[in-house]
Amino acid sequence: MTSEIDSSALVTRASELIDLAMKAGADQADAVVVRSRSRSVSVRLGKVENTQSAESDDFSLRVFVGQRVASVSANPGFDLKALAERAVAMAKVSPEDRFACQADEKDLAHSYPDLDLFDPTEVSTDTLTDAALAAEEAALAVGGVTNSSGAGASAGAGGLVLVTSHGFSGSYMASRFGCSVSVIAGEGTKMERDYDYDSRLYFAELDDARDIGRRAGERVVKRINPRQVPTASNVTVVFDPRIARGFVGHIAGAINGASVARKTSFLRDRMGQQVLKSGLNITDDPLIVRGSSSRPFDGEGVKGERMVMIEDGVLNHWFLSTSTGRELGLPTNGRGVRGGTSVNPASTNLALEPGDISPQDLIRSIGNGFYVTELIGHGVNMITGEYSRGATGFWIENGEITYPVSEVTIASNLKDMFMRVTPANDIDRSFGTAAPTIAIEGMTLAGR
Repeated sequence: MTSEIDSSALVTRASELIDLAMKAGADQADAVVVRSRSRSVSVRLGKVENTQSAESDDFSLRVFVGQRVASVSANPGFDLKALAERAVAMAKVSPEDRFACQADEKDLAHSYPDLDLFDPTEVSTDTLTDAALAAEEAALAVGGVTNSSGAGASAGAGGLVLVTSHGFSGSYMASRFGCSVSVIAGEGTKMERDYDYDSRLYFAELDDARDIGRRAGERVVKRINPRQVPTASNVTVVFDPRIARGFVGHIAGAINGASVARKTSFLRDRMGQQVLKSGLNITDDPLIVRGSSSRPFDGEGVKGERMVMIEDGVLNHWFLSTSTGRELGLPTNGRGVRGGTSVNPASTNLALEPGDISPQDLIRSIGNGFYVTELIGHGVNMITGEYSRGATGFWIENGEITYPVSEVTIASNLKDMFMRVTPANDIDRSFGTAAPTIAIEGMTLAGR
């Protein structure tokens, strides 16, 4: 990491690129610089295996000639005039796209808040090495842990510079620090693997490396000597918060405007209807101070606001960029994300809001069921909602977590799962997608 990174020179260069594109014949244009700085160390069994350091400033220019659009990318040091002329020439021979457009000027964020996303703390390679070694050492010290898959620590920053032909100019940077470890327990064919990690915007808020290692060791030891359980229908399945975050990601995918426009979402015809259990809310807020996925403006220069995407179980909004919104006949809600030379909608700080019951009481209330700590495979069909995934975890018996379970499959349909979710109150909002422990009734479990 380095101290605060000055983007003024890149803003100037992007502005010059816009001017040249307009002179070359573009009707509209925008220039983006995606900034990245990273440093990482990986270790295994007390020895450094790899160290990496990287920096990049990747330029993209997008030009519009009528309803025709073209994009080009380049690294620093390119010839501005040549790039602008090439982009316009490409646009003139491109097919028309009636939905391609810049954000309306009235939607642009001409002022935006400081979200305190950048930590200028200098973190040396030696400090990262010490953290990775400490995490692994603490994990290996847990009784029953027999080997290490490795540990790592990282520091970096990423951000965006955006200049448009209709008056927007802005930039921001966000820092990121992380530490992780993966270890093995058991021997031979009975080996089990698990991990733990933490990731924060501010270095001082990162969990102690030894705590991360200890948690990883304790998690894997609990998984030794798993059993299979009999096949059963109508099983209540409890998702650990780590797994619940992925479940909320499925909700986000289903209400993404791009998927709706492509007709690849099973919720595409459900706007204004109940899609989650009554009482449940899904929120998305890009303006949380020090939020993991916060941003002062989106990839088109639009300032997003906190939105209740699903309120009391009823679907209120899609995630929209300008072009996706135009395709659906709706205005953008500031969720556009630059991906290379394209803009697609995505969530920011997304959360399934918690319930009012502790995870212990939630588990106690279901009697018998299955507590999932890891999912395997990608058996989720977002067009139909069909859901079938391999799972490992622990059997719940008489309201208590008992023995480890592996080699089972859980299945249902996301439409049904969404209507049967009960959240606990243990949400951790330090992740870009946040969710508490959740219980889902009525799933099928395929075992022995």
